[in-house]
Amino acid sequence: MTTDLQRAADARFAAALADTGGRDPRDYYRDRLAELKQSSPAGYAEIVAYYEDMLIPSIAEQGVDPIAAWLAFGLRLAEAAAPGRAVAVDRKGRSSPYSPPGEPVDMILHLPEDRRTRALLVGLPPEPSRAQMATYEWLVLGRRGPGRSSSM
Repeated sequence: MTTDLQRAADARFAAALADTGGRDPRDYYRDRLAELKQSSPAGYAEIVAYYEDMLIPSIAEQGVDPIAAWLAFGLRLAEAAAPGRAVAVDRKGRSSPYSPPGEPVDMILHLPEDRRTRALLVGLPPEPSRAQMATYEWLVLGRRGPGRSSSM
């Protein structure tokens, strides 16, 4: 992967986020990558290879939707961290199996098979509803009480 490819992919992603008002998940994904590096060096190496060989070239050269490509990366990263399933949480807080490309107003979570493991955030809509934020705080952050807020 070259620096030019990285810059082109970054520019396309930034433009897509600006057009849609979407949220940039890369800082969150970096935190998950750091955790994966510690817990599964082999899984980490696979994700980095996917990033370099597939994700960046697909956005920069093949013209794929950068938001969808990053969401697919987030799903792959979550699966590498903890096998499970992806769900979409609508604005009312109802979940359903996630099916790409999904709805831009849905929050995407990865629910690990091991129920003792917290859900992983994959995608957050530009303006999450109260129900989505409550779901995020409960399943991802593990907060159980009312009135606690978090910023993403």
